[in-house]
Amino acid sequence: MSLTPESKIGQSLAKSKVLAVLVIDDVEAAVPLAESLLAGGVNAMELTLRTPVALDAARKIRESVPDMTVGIGTVLQPAQVDAAVETGAHFAVSPGVNPEVIRHAASRALPFGPGVMTPTDIDVAVREGCRLLKFFPSESSGGLAHLKNISAPYLHLGLKFIPLGGITVANLATYLESDLIAAVGGSWLAPRDLIAAKDWKRIESNAREAMTVAN
Repeated sequence: MSLTPESKIGQSLAKSKVLAVLVIDDVEAAVPLAESLLAGGVNAMELTLRTPVALDAARKIRESVPDMTVGIGTVLQPAQVDAAVETGAHFAVSPGVNPEVIRHAASRALPFGPGVMTPTDIDVAVREGCRLLKFFPSESSGGLAHLKNISAPYLHLGLKFIPLGGITVANLATYLESDLIAAVGGSWLAPRDLIAAKDWKRIESNAREAMTVAN
């Protein structure tokens, strides 16, 4: 199914406000990472399919950290939709708009949000039933000002966005103040080097700082 603002997962992500975007190289880091984010108040994550262990990590988190909302990112092919479903993931997202992948996700009842950066992207996504969209890459494409411009012709359709790419604690509040934004995603909460160093306290601190700003 396509992600929409009023869907159960859409409402859950909007309530979470902050989505941790993660690249995991060691599956054994999955559970302590999720627990650290949760301890800091961040209860939603996107595990990107950029490493071989991402799916196993998602499965472990779903089994051991039930309070964490787990999404799978970088979903580029229908087969990856199937793999995401098998982990028990709550939702999945992609960097761009691929109707074949969106339709396959719908056939598997997996809430799915494609990534958009242009009016054409939004148009295609809306035609596929998607109304909660990933705005990517947000900052390098013009940030909130760009999003306001490209989304203006479609706002009567009730669209909401989750920007990712270049978001930090410094601009987090600016994004969340906009009515366009459902939640904000960022890799600064738990960058790859902190995960590799198993610096769970720093990750917890980053999460707590983000949630203080978000709330």
